[in-house]
Amino acid sequence: MLSIKNLHARVEAAEILKGLSLELPAGEVHAIMGPNGAGKSTLSYVLTGRQGYEVTQGSATLDGEDLLSLEANERAARGVFLSFQYPLEIPGVPAMTFLRTAMNAQRKARGEPEISATEFIKRAREVAGQLKMDFDMLKRPLNVGFSGGEKKRMEIFQMAMLSPRLLILDETDSGLDIDALKIVADGVNALRSPDRAMLVITHYQRLLDYIRPDRVHVLAAGRIAATGGPELAHELEREGYDKYARAA
Repeated sequence: MLSIKNLHARVEAAEILKGLSLELPAGEVHAIMGPNGAGKSTLSYVLTGRQGYEVTQGSATLDGEDLLSLEANERAARGVFLSFQYPLEIPGVPAMTFLRTAMNAQRKARGEPEISATEFIKRAREVAGQLKMDFDMLKRPLNVGFSGGEKKRMEIFQMAMLSPRLLILDETDSGLDIDALKIVADGVNALRSPDRAMLVITHYQRLLDYIRPDRVHVLAAGRIAATGGPELAHELEREGYDKYARAA
């Protein structure tokens, strides 16, 4: 599904990604772990089209289509979704209004009919119940006054409603207590399917106890330094990243 080959990218004058290659098949969940500054968030921003990140070499394709040639909204319409490490607050815009507008924009881009208000609310209630969210949260301005756990649940709620094909989770476990972590992980696991792929970016192995990956990649100095099964995450938890950082 996702194929990244020899990807180089920079922010201003600093080169962050330095020849990163990765294959993520449909139906699989891959985790990316690495030290601060390795390029984990940069990779997520490059794939989703955030401004200010310049690709200088290499390629990234989704189902054979050149992802890097598309604008951010076009990538979203293709089914690319990013769960932010620090979700933004949008005062004055109710979460329900934001999400229904986003859903209909994507549907329009794909040539699909808009979702009706009745159908949207019915679906929203179902998903909120699955995530143990208070439905009144959805009437509040997006993320305004939300706790860290509430913001992450809102991200998973959006994910479930939009039903993307490529999910990129950038440190979704950041700021979560153990109960919120389990709920968020359950929401992510419910979205596993044969035609969907997930890229889970994290510092810590604890998230991977709940979202069990098919493969684990170590990102160090802007490139993949090692790849293995779930046991690699346990090794990193015990021994750290030093040997991979030195090798990279």
